[in-house]
Amino acid sequence: MSAAVPKTFFLETFGCQMNAHDSEKVVGTLLGQGYLQVPTVEEAGLVLYNTCSIRDKAEQKVFHRLGDYKKLQKQGKQFGVLGCVAQQEGEKIFDRAPHVSLVCGSASYRKLPEMLVQIAAGNQRVTGLDDRETDECFETEFTARTNPHRGYITIIEGCDKFCSYCVVPYTRGKERSRTSDSVCGEARQMADRGYTEIQLLGQNVNSYKDPAGKMTFAELLTAVGEVPGIRRVRFTTSHPRDFGRDIVDAIDASAALCDHVHLPVQSGSDNVLNAMQRLYTRQQYLERIGWMKSAHRELSITTDVIVGFPGETESDFEQTLLLLKQVEFDAIFGFKYSPRPNTPSLSLENAIPDEEKSRRLRTLQEAQKAIQTSRHQRHVGRQVEVMVEGKNDVRGHWLGRTSQNKLIGFTVPDGSVPRVGSYVPVVTTVSFPNSLMGEMVL
Repeated sequence: MSAAVPKTFFLETFGCQMNAHDSEKVVGTLLGQGYLQVPTVEEAGLVLYNTCSIRDKAEQKVFHRLGDYKKLQKQGKQFGVLGCVAQQEGEKIFDRAPHVSLVCGSASYRKLPEMLVQIAAGNQRVTGLDDRETDECFETEFTARTNPHRGYITIIEGCDKFCSYCVVPYTRGKERSRTSDSVCGEARQMADRGYTEIQLLGQNVNSYKDPAGKMTFAELLTAVGEVPGIRRVRFTTSHPRDFGRDIVDAIDASAALCDHVHLPVQSGSDNVLNAMQRLYTRQQYLERIGWMKSAHRELSITTDVIVGFPGETESDFEQTLLLLKQVEFDAIFGFKYSPRPNTPSLSLENAIPDEEKSRRLRTLQEAQKAIQTSRHQRHVGRQVEVMVEGKNDVRGHWLGRTSQNKLIGFTVPDGSVPRVGSYVPVVTTVSFPNSLMGEMVL
């Protein structure tokens, strides 16, 4: 009797780190169900798209991709849409793309094994759309991690903040945390497999609440940092409302916790923050910045900013520019406001024209570039520990990241070949607005 032909799948991921890690767990689930991952759509029997709907036109990108491959349905292929667009659009996806057989939101990933059975049986409309109903997290026996040295652990799923511009509370469900025992157990397993850097993930990672009541978020950070073999612990993304001083104290007390905090501010204006329903004021945000600036170690602080929110006046925008100068962020991720389906901000008046949003974004980026240029110059002459990520074959130098999450290219002494995933000392010699250059020292 000949061996059974393996079921094959192709998975493409759109979006953020949460989506990337969700895909690692989805792949692990599929492999556990006897599927074989293949590198191209053409080779796959099941084609999956893990989608993101945070930014404008995300849905169009997904439907265009589905349209491109509609002709492949004739070859017997099945298609599935996962993630935020799946949850947002729901069964309407079947109407717009009739060749899709599976629509599954991220809050329903734990049901994937039974949905895969239905797909394999030829069911043409399989759905998992739990929305805010579930209290369960997506935990898997096997995660197909794509990086052998740095890995993610999701500690909290969903969101209860309901910012007026954001779809996440509707697409990823309510906040639900894993137990600290489960998180620490996964960290130990990763360390046993040779991982040295762990990044804890959540839509609002510091909103973590241990269901067992054993640890606060700060205590969990410390516990993961104490796992033998783990040299670096990062976390993202934090919400200012739940950012306590105990987090800074934990970073100060544990060398394994990285010198970097990403704390989205979104706007420097109280009027806009209130309209965004961000649940904090400018002054409260600056209080948290003050805690980080007074830490015993120099912390790199990065943020997210939205420009052109409905009703944002020129004065409101100037308040954001002033905040940048006041804080001196090491990096920002700036975005033009884009209306998202089913969010409260859709009903707000005084929409900002797109050309004005573009102007404000350019102004924001130019102001930040000057700040980053100045801040990066301060690193020249310093020695830093760098985790080696690979080699730039075009330019001939190596690449890595510091504890502050700064990208640095570096040359190595003749005859030296650093191992990817290792940690090496580098002296910074040149600075650029977005990166550093240096020389590895023996």
